Amino acid sequence: MRRKFIGGNWKMNKTPDQAKEFVISFVEKIKTIEGNSVDIALFPPFLALNVVKEYSGESRLIVGAQNMHYKDSGAFTGEISPVMLNSVGVNWVILGHSERRHIFRESNELINLKVKAALEHNFHVILCVGETEEERLTSKHYDVIKEQLESDLADIDAKGINNIVVAYEPVWAIGTGKTATPEDAEEMHRYIRRLFEGMYNSDIADKVRIIYGGSVKPANAKSLLVKEDIDGALVGGASLNPQSFFEIVNSVID
Repeated sequence: MRRKFIGGNWKMNKTPDQAKEFVISFVEKIKTIEGNSVDIALFPPFLALNVVKEYSGESRLIVGAQNMHYKDSGAFTGEISPVMLNSVGVNWVILGHSERRHIFRESNELINLKVKAALEHNFHVILCVGETEEERLTSKHYDVIKEQLESDLADIDAKGINNIVVAYEPVWAIGTGKTATPEDAEEMHRYIRRLFEGMYNSDIADKVRIIYGGSVKPANAKSLLVKEDIDGALVGGASLNPQSFFEIVNSVID
């Protein structure tokens, strides 16, 4: 039985004061959750990491970063290293998000370097993959996902996969209000699991967590998260409000 994962990616939103207000409210809400069947994570901007860590206290909340460089230090203006993240108690990171790929032109080769660096520093990685609308309409979506996974995970052994969660995020559904149907999402998740069986083995394919991202909100979360191969969600806009994010978490538990 794969443990569910619900992550909130705040992107470029919330000042440290706003983050503090959110976390104080959200931590009180998740205290009501019984059992330990779901991982709950927040990925705030770098400036809010310390605040979110501080006010999450001893709660079950995981705090991660939205990106990182693959070098420990150096002349890389504007970048954050894994060593810096570790120094504030962060060891989760999102890599390969479509906004990094398509807006900032990050290549599969660069993402692979970041994944390797993260694993070397004992990070847990949320590795994002996804196709554009044009790629889906021209039936290239399976090839795109295959290329991304094979390239991003090049030279990553079976042990490293234990620290990786794959987030399938169709680019056309991120921040657009569009959402893949539960059936389409499940079909791609099942395809990704088969890819892992070919790249590694059936045991790893069964264990790897594959989550969905793309305009997930309380109204559609349940219909997605009940699917057999969808192990959770990476939530954008709906994670900015503590009540709506809590409702998505609850949709896994109810």
